[in-house]
Amino acid sequence: MSRFEFVADHVGAFGVKRLCRVLGLSRSGFYRWMKAAPARAARAAADAALAEEIKQIHAEFDGTYGSPRVTAELRDKGREVNHKRVARVMRRFGIVGVHLRKKVRTTVPEPSHQKVPDLLRRDFTAPAPNLRYVGDITYLPVGEGRFLYLATVLDLASRRLAGWSIADHMRTELVTDALRAAAATRGSLDGAIFHSDHGAQYTSAEFAKVCAELGVRQSMGAVGTSLLTG
Repeated sequence: MSRFEFVADHVGAFGVKRLCRVLGLSRSGFYRWMKAAPARAARAAADAALAEEIKQIHAEFDGTYGSPRVTAELRDKGREVNHKRVARVMRRFGIVGVHLRKKVRTTVPEPSHQKVPDLLRRDFTAPAPNLRYVGDITYLPVGEGRFLYLATVLDLASRRLAGWSIADHMRTELVTDALRAAAATRGSLDGAIFHSDHGAQYTSAEFAKVCAELGVRQSMGAVGTSLLTG
């Protein structure tokens, strides 16, 4: 409920002036809101009618259609409607389609033949900076079902971000770029431990090669465990 609605509901008991003063509203603003009430009611009625049309389309296609396809169906039926309005009405009335995201085939790196040990043993601390790092890939939604991917390299001593890389793909270069960025920031990673999960990017021969080039000792937890539990 808005503050204007509260005033309208209680004006008979307390009066407009008193309620507006207590709620920090202007009386002129309240009266403008009241004057616009018929237009709001008309919009609400129109949205409710549109919601019924959307529900029919939704049911017709087994509840799979989201707002873009619902909008297209409405237009095919001769309804002039904006897709943003359709999305708003669907949110308001709880009409949700099945979000079928296009499956992105990323390059599957060649696995490294080197068996990577767990050098941290669930001890995610470090006595000093530039000795122990952890890395991961994070998904960043950017709208319309699309993502960017962020690879990070975190120093376990300072808990500071030493290196990162962002891209619209998850190829191995995403994580190698992040590791090289950390090496550039710290001057050298020679002798440092880098711990990760068993993601294809981290188990690739290319990533192992970059680690060797930078003097980094690879570490991985047991398969099936999360990054921060080893």
